[in-house]
Amino acid sequence: MKKIYLFLLLSILFASCKSASTAVSKKESKRENKYIVNHVIEKATDNIGVRYKAGGTTRNGYDCSGLVYTSFESENIKLPRPSYEQAKVGRIIQFNDAQKGDLIFFKTNRSKQINHVGLIVEVNSNEIKFVHSSTSKGVIISSTKEAYYQNSYVQINRVIE
Repeated sequence: MKKIYLFLLLSILFASCKSASTAVSKKESKRENKYIVNHVIEKATDNIGVRYKAGGTTRNGYDCSGLVYTSFESENIKLPRPSYEQAKVGRIIQFNDAQKGDLIFFKTNRSKQINHVGLIVEVNSNEIKFVHSSTSKGVIISSTKEAYYQNSYVQINRVIE
C-alpha cells in the first residue's frame, strides 16, 4: 500500500512539474518569435533605398517577393519565391488584427491574382505601414492610407505565430 501511495504522490509531483515547464516554454517561444519578427523586419528595412530589380534577391536589387523571401530566409524560414505563392503560407488575418511581421498582399494594376507583397513594420489604429520594393522607388516604407494600396489590398497573412 505504501508503494502505491508513494507512486501516486510521485506521479502527481512529476505531472505538475511537467505542466509548469510547458508554460515556461510557451513564454520562451513568444519571446523567441518576437526576436525573429524584429530580426526579419530589421533585415528588410536595412535595404531601404536599394533599387527595384525584377527577380532580384540581393542588394543589387530586389523585387517585392525577393525582399520578403530573403528577409525570412535570414531566420531560416523558407517561403515560396513568388508573391502569389507566399500568399498561401501561414494564416490569413483580419486587417484589424495585423501585427508587425505579418505579410500584406495586393493585386496591383488590375491583376487577377496577387502580384505584390510587403512586410508589416508598424500598425496603428487604422493604418498599416509596410516595407516593400516598388517598381518606381525600390525598397521603401508605404502605408495602407495611400489610395493606391487601399484600392489594391487583398489580405494579410501571419507566418510567424
